[in-house]
Amino acid sequence: MNMAVDEAILCSRIEGRVPNTLRLFRWNPSAVSFGRFQNIHSVVNLEECAKKRVNVVRRITGGGAVYHDSKDEVTYSVIVKGEDLETEDVVEAYRCICAGIIETARLLGLKAEFEKGSVNRCPNITVGARKISGSAQANRKGVILQHGTLLINVDLKKMFTFLKFPWKKNNVDMVSVARKKITSITDELDFSVSLDQIRRTLLEGFEEALGVRFAKGALTEGELILARALAEKKFGTQEWNFEGKSKFLSSKPIC
Repeated sequence: MNMAVDEAILCSRIEGRVPNTLRLFRWNPSAVSFGRFQNIHSVVNLEECAKKRVNVVRRITGGGAVYHDSKDEVTYSVIVKGEDLETEDVVEAYRCICAGIIETARLLGLKAEFEKGSVNRCPNITVGARKISGSAQANRKGVILQHGTLLINVDLKKMFTFLKFPWKKNNVDMVSVARKKITSITDELDFSVSLDQIRRTLLEGFEEALGVRFAKGALTEGELILARALAEKKFGTQEWNFEGKSKFLSSKPIC
């Protein structure tokens, strides 16, 4: 449903039915989302996910597989017309949106930096050279959907129970390597920050970075109807999650 909602907002923005939108959300139950062009068997430990009741879903955006813990992260999505960012360059669009996370980190007392990534790796945000936020993007008809995570806490052993990497020898080796590459807000501040404070700071951070003021809203009736249909007929199907194919909306004018 989380991925269905993001696509429903994207479609509604393309049609001009809704304004540019920032959405903050969490995953319940915990889940693994993986990139549009990835092979599910190569990047997700399906047996462990089934055993621990962790959901698995293919995104419409690129990037790699991500474990979304139900308690330890906040996920954001920004749906915006590319022309409103005043750039047609993909990296610059990432930089512009990721500035909201960098400003959020600053407001929390952390110095974060934008890493532009490479052909095979999406841009991300680091603190002290360790990743604290990853993002992925899709662009349809001039409208950008960028969503990503902000790690509040991180349990690396749990994370890599559900993810696969071709070069991974075992979970112990993976965790050892990951400790040098991944961090969280709690690790960097060395004290806990409430979820409500992080939510409020994210709103303030994106407002400052994008030069906007948000109006609180809810999904429109059209977005909700489309999201429910997408959740059932696309994101909840084996055809989409295992093969990356979906006939849903293929002949519809919605988007």
